Amino acid sequence: MAQTDNIYNKPLDKVAGFTFDEQVVQVFPDMIKRSVPGYEKMIATIAMLTERSAQNNTNLYDLGCSLGAATLSMRSALKEKTGCQIIAVDNSEAMVKRCTETIQAYRSETPVTVLQDDICNINIENASVVVLNFTLQFLTPEKRLELLTNIYNGLLPGGILVLSEKFVFEDKLSHQLLIDLHLDFKRNNGYSELEISQKRSSLENVLIADTVEQHYQRLQTAGFKHNNLWYQCFNFGSIISIKD
Repeated sequence: MAQTDNIYNKPLDKVAGFTFDEQVVQVFPDMIKRSVPGYEKMIATIAMLTERSAQNNTNLYDLGCSLGAATLSMRSALKEKTGCQIIAVDNSEAMVKRCTETIQAYRSETPVTVLQDDICNINIENASVVVLNFTLQFLTPEKRLELLTNIYNGLLPGGILVLSEKFVFEDKLSHQLLIDLHLDFKRNNGYSELEISQKRSSLENVLIADTVEQHYQRLQTAGFKHNNLWYQCFNFGSIISIKD
């Protein structure tokens, strides 16, 4: 059972950069639920998108799979498909271990391979669905286009990329309002001002967010011509990209 996220509830002498270590794994479901508005909606919709877009005898990828929520969502939508397999990848040993245990706890005819690796090392091939669920933002900006190009090249015609991210906004007033709404969301979910402040410090220079326009530009450069923001809640959202 997931524990309550209290990692930052006491003053720390030094706030280290955020890492997906064993401590985070223990509280990750609670952390996500209380920190990311719309997360459950996005996970549920991944199943709907998979049901429509997955092709028989193809690969589906969950890049930055964490504990496997998107993987399980995809797999639940493959009951009418044949010959599909899911490749789930994360560079955190603790995440991969727990993800593997979670996947194995649910029986399914669709095979899932969970890999511990840098997602930039993965050769995307014969793919019909690729998910980057709050993952790209943790890559250094110079690596993002290369990864998206690899995904585009590995997708089959009609294949989709689901890209969920935290956004920044060029309009200062809108940007501040959406940040304030997100902070209210966290407060309403029980996080103290100390927790919010220390978590923000831990993510500084670790999570580097882009504007929606920057995402669109990068996706188009990678080859995607059809890109749309299908969901947004405050400064979090998800883009769907379709390959011709």
